[in-house]
Amino acid sequence: MFNPAPAESPKPPKRKTNVSIVGERFYINDQPTFKGRSWNGNRIEGLLPNSRMVQGIFDDLNPETRSKWVYPDTKTWDPNRNTDEFIAAMPVWKAHGLLAFTLNLQGGSPEGYSQNQPWINSAFNPNGSWNPDYWNRLRRILNKADELGMVAIIGLFYFGQDQYLTDEAAVIRAVDNTIDWLAEGGYRNVLIEINNECNIRYDHVILQPERVHELILRVKAKKANGHRFLVSTSYGGGAIPKENVVREADFLILHGNGVKDPNRITDLVKQTRAVAGYRPMPIVFNEDDHFDFDKPSNNFQAAISAYASWGFFDYRLKDDGFNDGYQSVPVNWQISSPRKKAFFDLLKEMTGGLR
Repeated sequence: MFNPAPAESPKPPKRKTNVSIVGERFYINDQPTFKGRSWNGNRIEGLLPNSRMVQGIFDDLNPETRSKWVYPDTKTWDPNRNTDEFIAAMPVWKAHGLLAFTLNLQGGSPEGYSQNQPWINSAFNPNGSWNPDYWNRLRRILNKADELGMVAIIGLFYFGQDQYLTDEAAVIRAVDNTIDWLAEGGYRNVLIEINNECNIRYDHVILQPERVHELILRVKAKKANGHRFLVSTSYGGGAIPKENVVREADFLILHGNGVKDPNRITDLVKQTRAVAGYRPMPIVFNEDDHFDFDKPSNNFQAAISAYASWGFFDYRLKDDGFNDGYQSVPVNWQISSPRKKAFFDLLKEMTGGLR
């Protein structure tokens, strides 16, 4: 059955936050991010520091696994509480200089890394139509981000969940519906990531590396009220984007998972800029599970030195209920662990923080 998104007003609401790209720099409301800012001789202006917060609208529609995510205090899982607590933490992240976060409409592994994903976490029905409960949670986060001047990197698909879409037509319908609904909502603070790590285990061929650029082109072709969404896709840790994506994407997404040597991070950026079809455009790491924030050399610092934005990916499972990592459900969305604090402290030092 087709479940339309809740009715929007004919004219999109006026929004406060508009993200754009000029050359290699990100702009918000026609000004480069962190205008004039540098840190340790590295340019910060124009970068988009971010964190992987993909579970902000998480739910599990599989009754056999839903109990895995219960809150320790209530012994139940509550997707609306999860979103409420996400929204409550957003001003704290922003005050430390976090300008962007990644959400995914099919989440990410709530166990950090998983071979099997029996849970069902998807904003899409099997035919590509929208689950309105997910839409309502997403809309609340995007509204708060717009109010705060923050950018949401919205991933549409996640491996291990894309198989719940029945066929390629459903994938295309899901893309079209998402872009249409975002446009109807008047959002200008959104970047699109077609899928998380297109070269990892996708069932549908159009989501795999050879054809994913077709969906990038599809998003680029959609324009409403003089606006179109900037779009890209990502690859697994340490992989270089393929030429078909480099030629069509508005910005390029890298992952640092598995990259233990910070020098390799700078090499990845250099190699990405050498791919055929590259022209001046932002490079963004939006997933990296390496830290060492107290050391003079770490992946975050290395990315900045190569003038690439960097994204914190923190998963950590605990045995006493709440999880310390931002991808491990149930999530404590506050800066609740030494690892989180080390990241946000370094981020604030680099950026000067934001009000």
